[in-house]
Amino acid sequence: MTWHTVATFLACARIGAIHSVVFAGFSSELLRDCIKDCKSHVLITSNEGRRGGRATVTKAIVNAALKVCPKVKHALVQRRTRNTVAWTKRRNKWWHEETPKVPNYCPPEVMSSEDPLFILYTSGSTGKPKVVVHTTAGYLLGAALTVKYVFDVHPEDKFACMADVDWITGHTYIVYGPILKGVTTTVFESTPVYPTPSRYWQVVEKHQITHFYTAPTAICLLRRPSEHHTQAHDLSTVRVLGSVGEPINPEAWDWYNEHVGKKQCAIVDTWWQTETVSIMITPFPGAIETKPGSATVPFFGIELVILNPV
Repeated sequence: MTWHTVATFLACARIGAIHSVVFAGFSSELLRDCIKDCKSHVLITSNEGRRGGRATVTKAIVNAALKVCPKVKHALVQRRTRNTVAWTKRRNKWWHEETPKVPNYCPPEVMSSEDPLFILYTSGSTGKPKVVVHTTAGYLLGAALTVKYVFDVHPEDKFACMADVDWITGHTYIVYGPILKGVTTTVFESTPVYPTPSRYWQVVEKHQITHFYTAPTAICLLRRPSEHHTQAHDLSTVRVLGSVGEPINPEAWDWYNEHVGKKQCAIVDTWWQTETVSIMITPFPGAIETKPGSATVPFFGIELVILNPV
């Protein structure tokens, strides 16, 4: 996950091409199913990836998938490492060799509001991955509004969503949302504990992050080491902390509030999913009283109904 991924998102949107970003951890069989389902003609990947200090065999997975995907005529490959990979000359091209050949400017394609912007395959609990199509105007409006009102961003802010860009959280709160509002966004690769549990806090301090958005799983993982990892770094630039992906238990919420936010930050516990584009249930910083473990109230335009109360 590098800036090349973000550039690919934006390049596709600019020319009116539908992008489908696939989780790097998918098997070749799942990747094959995604490629065939959306009838892709072009694939962009890397020769290898990096996670937790180890190389991941990205291109090998791609090669296996493409054996049965004849519609893919072009594969653009970013060189992350110097390791050699199997190469199909008529199809494969290096990113660093091809990009200098094209102009720096490309006029934007005019799109209709209901034109598809991207396709995203959910992880799915059964069978093959489930596909979701998001359209141009509705998706971008949801991304922009939630970044503005849920996180209270301003032009000088620096937004850090620590999700994988492959999933909807990364699409909306690493790429499109912050960029639509004109704020700096952060692309984080690897894991929160490699090579040290201070990794997140180093990023916050170095880049003076104002908004920090991560999952309860990561928060619980970072609670295990000693609190000196948060105490050793200046986190005073952070104004809003966010939680996403699953319910956050009160113990994790309290730790997040005390050791990361220093009891000075608003915490937005957000609920939404791949199908909804953007956040649907959330407190608003400084406007809604928060409660540990509760996502509180619906966002604008959302009518919340409990169908099966426990």
